[in-house]
Amino acid sequence: MALLSVEHLSKIYGSGATAVRALDDISLEIEAGDFVAIIGSSGSGKSTLLHLMGGVDRPSSGTVRLEGSDVYARSDEQLAVFRRREVGLVYQFYNLIPVLDVVENMTLPVRMDGREPDAARLEELISALGLSGKQGCLPNQLSGGQQQRVAIGRALMAAPAIVLADEPTGNVDSRNSAAIMQILRASNRDLGQTLVVITHDEDIALMADRVLAIEDGRIVRDERR
Repeated sequence: MALLSVEHLSKIYGSGATAVRALDDISLEIEAGDFVAIIGSSGSGKSTLLHLMGGVDRPSSGTVRLEGSDVYARSDEQLAVFRRREVGLVYQFYNLIPVLDVVENMTLPVRMDGREPDAARLEELISALGLSGKQGCLPNQLSGGQQQRVAIGRALMAAPAIVLADEPTGNVDSRNSAAIMQILRASNRDLGQTLVVITHDEDIALMADRVLAIEDGRIVRDERR
C-alpha cells in the first residue's frame, strides 16, 4: 500500500463565471521513502496540491489517504492534530512566529500537541541545521537562510512520516540552497522520511527519485529516475 494516495482530487476556488479550477481530477500514489519533486509554472496548481496533501485546505472533490486513512474524513480539530503529528510542512515564506525564538518556533507544534519536545532530537537538529548559538534569536535577528532552516527544523521536529516543502530554497542564495537541500535529502535518505518538494530549480529536481510536472491543474509528466 502506498504511503500517500491521491484519488480524483479537484479544487475549485470561487463559483460561477469567476470560478478557478486549480486542480483537475488528479490521482497519484507516493511510496514510503520516496523523494518526489513537483515542478510547473506559477499558477499551475502545484502549491494547491501540496496543501491538500498536507491537510491545509479541503478539496472540492476527491480524497487524500495517508497510510490508508482518509485525511479529509477528519474534523477541523482532527486535521490540526494531523498537521502537527503526521506531516511536516515547510512553507516558502517560513511562517515563523516573530515573538518566538529559534527553539520556541521549532518546538511549537509539539508543544501545541501537549507533548514535551525530545531534547536529544532538538539538539541534533540544531546542530545539523547550523543553528548552534542561535537558539535564543528571534526571526528578525536571523538571515533568510537561517529562518528557512528553522522552518525545516520545525517540520522535522516531530519526526513525521512525510515532509512537504513548498519552494524551500526559493528565497535564499545558492550556498544556503545547497545546505537546505542537503538537510532535507539526509532526512529522506538516512531517516527514511518521504519527501515531496515543489521547486523551480532544475538542479533540485534532478536530485529527486521522481518528478511530477503539473500544468493547468493536471499532471502532464510523471517520471521516475
